[in-house]
Amino acid sequence: MVTAAMVKELRERTGAGMMDCKKALSETGGDMEKAIEYLREKGLAAAAKKAGRIAAEGLVVAKAAAGNKKVVLVEVNCETDFVAKTDEFKAMVEEIAGAVLLKTPVTLDDLLQAKVGGGSVSDLVTAKIAKIGENISIRRFEVLETVDGVIGSYIHGAGRIGVLVEAAGSAGNILEVAKDLAMQVAASRPEYVTRDQVPAETVEKEKEILKVQAMNEGKPANIAEKMVTGRIEKFFKENCLVEQPFIKDPDLNVQKMLDQNQAKVVRFARFEMGEGLQKRECDLAAEVAAMNKK
Repeated sequence: MVTAAMVKELRERTGAGMMDCKKALSETGGDMEKAIEYLREKGLAAAAKKAGRIAAEGLVVAKAAAGNKKVVLVEVNCETDFVAKTDEFKAMVEEIAGAVLLKTPVTLDDLLQAKVGGGSVSDLVTAKIAKIGENISIRRFEVLETVDGVIGSYIHGAGRIGVLVEAAGSAGNILEVAKDLAMQVAASRPEYVTRDQVPAETVEKEKEILKVQAMNEGKPANIAEKMVTGRIEKFFKENCLVEQPFIKDPDLNVQKMLDQNQAKVVRFARFEMGEGLQKRECDLAAEVAAMNKK
């Protein structure tokens, strides 16, 4: 049975119309991933990010050790944007990030048990929940540490997007390069550093979708195959960091910028605040429910 909640989730993940989402779910027996593929094959949806729609409030912060050899990224969620903007909430998130930087926890449980002030991080969060009156949770954190390179960081939108990038190179501006890369990742949302990192099954699945798209456009099979070759290159250029146009100079791609600076990018981490979490407001749910009554 296709529910209003399923239609809502599919619409949030693909941007397709509600009736198209409802039909896609019906055609695929309620399988969300197959429904996304169905919509893409029909040309009704862009490639859906697995994380889904940005849907919760909170803050993403980065904190660096001296020399930028170690930098951490932390996301803490709350219920309302009002609380997320308060100095008290911001100070708490900074304190939690400091604990991650100092203690280098491996798991969320490790972090919750880490000592801050006169108690644990868990105690700190519990006290703030009691005082603020909203549910607060530490969602995730990332620690990047390097010996030979540097870690660049970038926070966008007052804590809505946070990125860390490890870069290496002999040039004196390597930290600036790493920060530019972090800004690139924030803006362009790559999934991988290079095309070699894209799993073979992901490439094959994308090719299958692209072929169905071409055939749905009325192209014969042999022409569709040729179109897939060109379109898969576009997929790589959109999803692989070094192949993307460089945001500060679109005449260059990122790899050419790195070559000019005798640098290389090693890895990155990107948090977008609330991605994949369910927001409290339910205007869209009410809209879907109203549609189902027709």
